[in-house]
Amino acid sequence: MAKKRLPLPKRFSAGLTESAYARLRALNADWGLGNNYLLVVLLENLDRYADQDKLDDVFRAFIEEYGAPSK
Repeated sequence: MAKKRLPLPKRFSAGLTESAYARLRALNADWGLGNNYLLVVLLENLDRYADQDKLDDVFRAFIEEYGAPSK
């Protein structure tokens, strides 16, 4: 039975730190999904695996260190 292919109509350029890109490459090595599909899985399922309070703390710490971009 042929596997379905998930269409990815949204395209954008994303900049990553070396550390973030290394994690993405490691996930790709483990799962073989490719960067685009890995990001889809991670972002679409964030609520299933991330603790909301811890996630809020991570975002607050990031904004405290680097600031938030102006809109």
